[in-house]
Amino acid sequence: MIQDIMPGTEEQLQKEITSAYIGFDPTADSLHIGSLVPILLLVHLQKAGHKPIALVGGATGMVGDPSGKSEERNLLSEEVLRHNQEGVKKQLMQYLDFDPAKTNCAEMVNNFDWFKEISFLQFIRDVGKHITVNYMMSKDSVKKRLEGETGMSFTEFTYQLVQGYDFYWLYQHKKAKLQMGGSDQWGNIVTGTELIRRKAGGEAFAFTCPLITKADGGKFGKTEKGNIWLDASKTSAYQFFQFWLNAADADAEKWIKIFTFLSRQDIDRLLEKHAQNAGARELQKTLAREVTVFVHGEEEYKKAVETTEKLFAGQSASAESLSPEDLENMEGIIKFDFAAGKINAGIDIVSFLAETGIFASKGEARKMVQAGGVSLNRNKVDTIAFVVDNDLLLYQQYLLVQKGKKNYYLVTVK
Repeated sequence: MIQDIMPGTEEQLQKEITSAYIGFDPTADSLHIGSLVPILLLVHLQKAGHKPIALVGGATGMVGDPSGKSEERNLLSEEVLRHNQEGVKKQLMQYLDFDPAKTNCAEMVNNFDWFKEISFLQFIRDVGKHITVNYMMSKDSVKKRLEGETGMSFTEFTYQLVQGYDFYWLYQHKKAKLQMGGSDQWGNIVTGTELIRRKAGGEAFAFTCPLITKADGGKFGKTEKGNIWLDASKTSAYQFFQFWLNAADADAEKWIKIFTFLSRQDIDRLLEKHAQNAGARELQKTLAREVTVFVHGEEEYKKAVETTEKLFAGQSASAESLSPEDLENMEGIIKFDFAAGKINAGIDIVSFLAETGIFASKGEARKMVQAGGVSLNRNKVDTIAFVVDNDLLLYQQYLLVQKGKKNYYLVTVK
């Protein structure tokens, strides 16, 4: 989980209980699985006896971080930011121990609380004079943007100073001596340690974790439905479970070491087992279980497994083997309502798939049917002339549609 580390960091952590922080960007009211790595870093830190500080960037969220971005970000209003901060705060409280009776209890801070009092003139006089423009220009995140077509606004250029000041403020008021983050944050974090050295004559440390990638080059945490969120109302526990269960072998081998708390011995045993029989997907099942339980709890994990078994285990069984309760209560499969009048009259499969929203267009639906990638009530649809009518309804009400190998939809005819 470590990419870059400042000399002396390990010695600092072995010397004393250290307060360390990570910043979370409140661009949405839920974190997604890309944020799981920093969350896990804080969890590991606390388990090792140190004090984690989660900083929700109410002020930095107003500016927008240029790291890893090719163009200027849209700025959010104060009201939206406040709503997002509350959502993020609620999630972080699930994973860290905030019990004030403990010496290393977790703490949550919002950088808007100290920035709202600072005037622009005060900031450029007290902070800006300590860091040279040459130093700021040498950072990769700045260089890339200046060399690109879009350039960089003064607002985004100042971001590293603003983040650097966060570290300085936490060093002064919360004794924070370490900042952690993704590897794209290295430049911003080091600016903070530099500010602490120049302005307070102090010493601070940094380490970053690698940005998670996928073996196929796709973006980690993204599916065709968008981000995989930690909030169950945005990504159900079933969809969350499926994401990890469907990991490619190379990804699962890497992710099991990062996203779970399994011991090295357990992981080695699991990898050995997987090498002998990759088809059993023991590695993916363990990964999906560990991460789903960590994020959604044991109960939701069990429901996700139950839904998965009902949908996938009986591929050869008829759809009638699923009761109306099974269909209604399946957690996380996408559900659509459809007008009964159209089914009474009979509708061709391509129009049906496009009108329910299962496919974005008729062209896309037609291609998938012709490629044999669509099943209705567990029977493959083999022609675009196929008509969907009342005779196909399960319990006079439902149609179970499968798109590709893994995507299921329940259409309720009303």
